[in-house]
Amino acid sequence: MNLPIRYGVIGTGMMGIEHIGNILAIPGAAVTAISDPYPPSRQAAREALKGQDFGAFEDHRDLIASGLCDAIVVATPNMTHIDLLRDLLDTPLHILVEKPLCTRVEDCRWVVEAQRSREAVLWVGMEYRYMPATARLIAQVRRGAVGDLKMLAIREHRFPFLEKVDDWNRFNANSGGTLVEKCCHHFDLMNHIIGELPTRVYASGSQAVNHLEECYGGRRPDILDNAYVIVDYPGGQRAMLDLCMFAEGGENQEELVAVGDLGKVEARLPSGHVLTGKRDGEWFSPQIETASDDRIVHTGAHHGASYIEHLEFLTAIRNGTPPQVTAYDGLMAVAMGVAAQRSIVERRPVDMSEVLAPWCSSA
Repeated sequence: MNLPIRYGVIGTGMMGIEHIGNILAIPGAAVTAISDPYPPSRQAAREALKGQDFGAFEDHRDLIASGLCDAIVVATPNMTHIDLLRDLLDTPLHILVEKPLCTRVEDCRWVVEAQRSREAVLWVGMEYRYMPATARLIAQVRRGAVGDLKMLAIREHRFPFLEKVDDWNRFNANSGGTLVEKCCHHFDLMNHIIGELPTRVYASGSQAVNHLEECYGGRRPDILDNAYVIVDYPGGQRAMLDLCMFAEGGENQEELVAVGDLGKVEARLPSGHVLTGKRDGEWFSPQIETASDDRIVHTGAHHGASYIEHLEFLTAIRNGTPPQVTAYDGLMAVAMGVAAQRSIVERRPVDMSEVLAPWCSSA
């Protein structure tokens, strides 16, 4: 148990390279293999691992068969996850799969069922849970700072989708759609903070600004660049997502606001500010702090959250404890995105039972 955990990274684009950086910064962890069919991505991994001894493969199946790894990070394009997981779930390897778990609810269901018979860890990459300001908001809600939580609002105002290999992320068929690809993070946060599973989703959105003049192989991008999504929960709580992907000019990219019958907590990123106020206190005078996590030694592109996620993943592997973000969590986040996309297309509220039926289960 004191030996280093050997990691293989499948997919060494931007997110794969971030995972490599995190793993290299963790005592007791080593990247021993990488795979990617795209030569420039394999070269990027070589540069990130300069001075390290590792195997490099074009085909992920050769990496799996190499015997070089104890754990695998899957950081490939969304639409490839299901085929990779079909290969990986037949092995005893521990798996951290980037969000979204898969692009289709039925594929996520298959993963949930296949994982039930495995002892190895399967962890879905939802690093937004571990951003220090978000983690502080979650802790404040858990300890009762807002009383009985009633409303949760999440706003992400950000830049457009980045360029990816073969422009795969410009099309719903590849990504699952913006509300699956991008917003599964936010839907996971809603479920995690509220502590219940949603009953109904209704949304409005469009492609208003981004990618309108782009064309790839005769096809024009069809991904949304803005949306409002409202989610109902059985205990009467309500959550809202405000997404805009042509809003680079703001101070904070993400803002979360949790409101209960006793008070309110706000978290802002990247500033890291967390504001906590009580209804029976002086109006508009919250306690303000800047959240941090002393465990972070590698910040990366997600405020150190991916590093903390890896620490927790490694702890689960070493201790044989359940993952903090399960395959079922990944399924529900994707299902909520699918419901929101359907709500926009069909201009109506969508019950979660429509998306999950006839398969309704629990973790």
